[in-house]
Amino acid sequence: MSTILSASAPTSFEIKSANLPLVALLLKSTDLEQLSRELAQRFGDMPDFFDNDPLVVDLTPLTAGESEGLSTALDFAALIDLLRSYRLQPLAVRGGSDAQTEAALSAGLIQAQDAMVQRSVPQREASAEPVHEPPQVSAPQPAVAQAAPAPALAAMVIDKPLRSGQQVYARGRDLVVMAMVNPGAEVIADGHIHVYAPLRGKAIAGARGNADARIFALVMEPELISIAGIYRTSENALPDSVQGKAAQVALAPDDDGTDKLVIKPIGA
Repeated sequence: MSTILSASAPTSFEIKSANLPLVALLLKSTDLEQLSRELAQRFGDMPDFFDNDPLVVDLTPLTAGESEGLSTALDFAALIDLLRSYRLQPLAVRGGSDAQTEAALSAGLIQAQDAMVQRSVPQREASAEPVHEPPQVSAPQPAVAQAAPAPALAAMVIDKPLRSGQQVYARGRDLVVMAMVNPGAEVIADGHIHVYAPLRGKAIAGARGNADARIFALVMEPELISIAGIYRTSENALPDSVQGKAAQVALAPDDDGTDKLVIKPIGA
């Protein structure tokens, strides 16, 4: 039996493809208490860091533990509640076992196996600084795209010195600071951070996992520097070649494939 479809287009709706930028959480442990502690350490003083961003939970890192016979059972309901407390909106999972995926679906998430998660760029840089933790990476595009890309946001420019306790966040853009970032102040950007003065507070670039982000300062004396989740504090003093001098910070892979912060003098 043949079916005849009407050639007339509906007047009340249209179906289009769309893009949905996502944040990705690469989950490396099923210990939600540990996850809660570490989220509090990183985002506890920035309650508005996320703005109800849609999120995909990437379970791929857990598969290694499963192959070693470790339990990878996960309480997705508790995980969702935890993430929502940080104004994240978990939508989907990817990379999990059949049991994990089934549990995630039961908790109301969807499977997004085709979601692409950005990885660190395998660029090679000279010089070296230590690594503290693997990157937290963002991920775009679970669904398809047709809409015109949004124009890039202009950099946020701060002309006044930042005092202790002040915090500036350049969401989705670069941050340019024309005056001193004093100890106790914090500058955060999803892109690059430029400080055309002494940087003596905290600087967090690539805050949503952009491993290409960099930090530039005319006087590099930070309390903390971080790119895409990898950080270094003043407890680990900078080398004399960059301490108090014009320098830049980037992320580069080490010999074992892990990422590390690389700090180089500007103009050297």
